Amino acid sequence: MTDQAFAQADPQWLALTQAAREWLSGPLGHMLVEEERRVVEEELARFFGGYLVHYGPNAQNPPLAPQVQRTVRLGAPLPGMEIVCEEQAWPLSEHAADIVVLQHGLDFCLSPHGLLREAASSVRPGGHLVIIGINPWSTWGLRRLFSRGALRKARCISPSRVADWLNLLGFALEKRRFGCYRPPFASANWQARLHGLEAWGHNNQAPGGGFYLLVARKLVVGLRPLRQARREPVSKLIPMPLAKVSRDGCEP
Repeated sequence: MTDQAFAQADPQWLALTQAAREWLSGPLGHMLVEEERRVVEEELARFFGGYLVHYGPNAQNPPLAPQVQRTVRLGAPLPGMEIVCEEQAWPLSEHAADIVVLQHGLDFCLSPHGLLREAASSVRPGGHLVIIGINPWSTWGLRRLFSRGALRKARCISPSRVADWLNLLGFALEKRRFGCYRPPFASANWQARLHGLEAWGHNNQAPGGGFYLLVARKLVVGLRPLRQARREPVSKLIPMPLAKVSRDGCEP
């Protein structure tokens, strides 16, 4: 199996995805993904439903969700993907999935807001969005500043900022976790010596882990309280024109 694209795609996005895929398959990236697998599968074990959609540049198999009937991989036209699409044009109907997992999708994308909107739209009301990203406030985030490879291109958006975006999209944050507490040393001997940090970090959930995991639930329509509008005298009510809504929102 090769990582050659089998369909046309945005060259810049495809190059970024391929670079991320290669780094995540290397020694450091593989270690990070394996530590993520344990934590993500712990969370997915409590979910059930018909469909889970996984999006991310990982070449490895996605985490298992034993109580979900079908897991579908979606993303760039690379081996292992079952549904090929652009990052801001998912071929899914609204509310199609019970769970959507973005594993480093926000780290390696052209438009984090656009990608997050696509993922949020695909989750049914009451369903869950699980986001895994590189923690900028960790030794892994620090290494990014000195890296010359794909890690240098990672956005490393902070979990607090992603949580704010989720709130604006109608999601309630249920859980925030961290993992992979070993520094990104290339030496296998040092990695073995520092393996004990994983158990310490897992037990204390210190915020310095190399990755973060956010679990957010999509609010059912009607559950979010609305602020009551102030009443104005009838004589002051003036009809206002309706603004057109565009799916192509502006980036901040």
